[in-house]
Amino acid sequence: MNTTASPNHPARTIRDVMARGCVLPILTVHDVGQAAPLARALVDGGVFAFEVLLRTPVACDVVREMRAAAPEADVGLGTLLTPEDVERAVAAGATFGVSPGLTDRLAAAVRAHGLPFLPGVATPSEVMAARDHGFRELKYFPAQSTAGISFLQAVAPVFPDVSFCPTGGIRQEDILTYLRLPNCPLVGGSWIVPGDHLRAGNWAAITALARVAAGIASQAHDA
Repeated sequence: MNTTASPNHPARTIRDVMARGCVLPILTVHDVGQAAPLARALVDGGVFAFEVLLRTPVACDVVREMRAAAPEADVGLGTLLTPEDVERAVAAGATFGVSPGLTDRLAAAVRAHGLPFLPGVATPSEVMAARDHGFRELKYFPAQSTAGISFLQAVAPVFPDVSFCPTGGIRQEDILTYLRLPNCPLVGGSWIVPGDHLRAGNWAAITALARVAAGIASQAHDA
């Protein structure tokens, strides 16, 4: 059953995650103590889905703390590379997972655990392979260093059943252009939580940037 999430309830499918907003903050958090106030700052700004990167030793603990502080939000764990990473995501309570690519073993682990999942692709062949595994919502990575918007425009008529979340080097000023594409309901980026704001614990500034992201989402929906 594909029950669309509301602001008060986490998503049940990756399609639901993508429908919660148009901008997905991508977070690298080194201090578990920052997890709860960061989650609340994003939610207070109208952003209800975000991805924590599995690039620090405390990433799984950050997911747990964020889920506890903002149970209405979807907190994903990113850079899942192996079946063991999928197990770690599930154990941490992540509501979805993200990967830069896809392997048979990774796809099998995701299916076994029932984890909503956004696998990464960069070529038409990789899109076809992901579709063969049953995935119709994909991460397009790295977007800005490959064909970017041109790629998404070109593959839209070829894969009309596939939606993309581009990430990688996307600037704030590029987001609306992506979101106006019919196959791009979500864009991932780190600009909502700049490193200097996070290190300083400037939650008000992060909330303000989250509101900017929510405003971009409104513009995209109104277009």
